[in-house]
Amino acid sequence: MAVKDLHNEPFDETTITKLEIFEDYTQAWLPTFIMQSAPTICIFDFFAGTGFDKNGVAGSPIRILKKIHEQIGHIFQKKTKVRIFFNEFEPNKRDQKKFKLLEAACDEFFEQNSDVKRAIPKPEFFNEDFETLFPKLLPEIRKHSSLLFLDQNGIKFLSDKYLLELEKIKQTDFLYFVSSSYFWRFGDSKEFKEHLDIDMDSAKKDPYKFVHRSILSQLRSRLPKSSELELYPFSLRKGSNIHGIIFGATHPRAVDKFLKIVWAKNESNGEANFDINDDSETPQLSIWKKQTKIEKFQDDVRQAVLAGTLRTNKEVLDFCYGQGHLGSHAAVVLSKLKKGNAIDFDAAKPLVNYDQVYKTGRILKYKIRK
Repeated sequence: MAVKDLHNEPFDETTITKLEIFEDYTQAWLPTFIMQSAPTICIFDFFAGTGFDKNGVAGSPIRILKKIHEQIGHIFQKKTKVRIFFNEFEPNKRDQKKFKLLEAACDEFFEQNSDVKRAIPKPEFFNEDFETLFPKLLPEIRKHSSLLFLDQNGIKFLSDKYLLELEKIKQTDFLYFVSSSYFWRFGDSKEFKEHLDIDMDSAKKDPYKFVHRSILSQLRSRLPKSSELELYPFSLRKGSNIHGIIFGATHPRAVDKFLKIVWAKNESNGEANFDINDDSETPQLSIWKKQTKIEKFQDDVRQAVLAGTLRTNKEVLDFCYGQGHLGSHAAVVLSKLKKGNAIDFDAAKPLVNYDQVYKTGRILKYKIRK
C-alpha cells in the first residue's frame, strides 16, 4: 500500500489544522513542567518530516522549536534541561534528502536564535524505522516527563505493543495522527489485522464520518480496566477521506489543556474540523428542534444533578472530561439551576474547573432543593 510523500507538496488546510493542534499543545505542555522546575523534559517527534513544506510553511519540528523559544526565559530561570528527539526515516541510505533537510532546518533555527542555542542542546537526530527506534528510546521516555508526536499515514504503529506500552507510562502525553479512512477500506485485510485487529463490522455500524471516533472507541476497550490513560479523538476531513488525531494522557491537567485547544478549534463540537454531528442543519419537516452536541450534554448534566448522581464540582468536572466536554459547558447549567432554586451551593459560581477542583482541591457540594 503506497504512502504519498506529503513533504513534496504544500501543506493543505487539514494538515495545517493538525500541526496547529500539535503546536498549541506543545505551548500548553512546556510551562507545566518548566515552572515546576522539572530537571529534564523530553519531546519526541518520531515522524518529523523536513522542517518545512514546499512553500516554506513550518512543520512540527520548527513549530516545536518556536514554542521552546517562547519559554527561554523560564528555562534559564528554572534550569530545566530540554531534550529534543527528531526522527525522519528514509530507507534508502544513499539518498537521505528529507533527513538532511530536517537537520539543516533545525541547524538554521539554532543559528538564528542564539538564546535557544545557549539554553538547550541541539536536537538528537535519527534516521531509523519507528519499530527499531521506539524500543531504543523507551528508557528515556520512561525516565522523564515526555511529550510524543507520532505522525504517520499507516496504522501499524497503533498496534497493542505500542499503545499498551505507552499506557504504562504515567508522565507521558502523546498525540497520534492516524489515517482512519484506511481502516474503513482495508481494515478486514490480512495486512491490517497483523498489526491491529479492529472489528470492522462494529466500526461500520455508524456512518463513515464517525470512523475515527469508532476506531478510538475500540482502542479504549483494549486498555486494562484499571488504566488511568484517557484517549480523545479529533477527526480531520480532507476531501472524501477522514483522518484524525488521538490524544492520550493520564493527568486531568493534560486532559483539560487538550480539550480547551480542540474546543477552540471548533466551538460546536470540539471533536472535528467539520460539523460531524450536523449541528448546523435544521430539520425541514419536524416541529422539534434538534439538540446540538452541547445542548444534549447539558441536558444530561441537568438530569444527573437533579437525580443526585452528580453531587459535587469534582464529580461534574470528571463527568465533563469523560464526555470530552469543557467544565464551562456544565457550569452554565448549574448556575441556571441555582437561579431557578432547583439546587443550592455555597459559592457565587459552581466552580467546575481544573484550578478549583484539582489545583486548590476545593470541593463544592450541590444541594437539591425540596
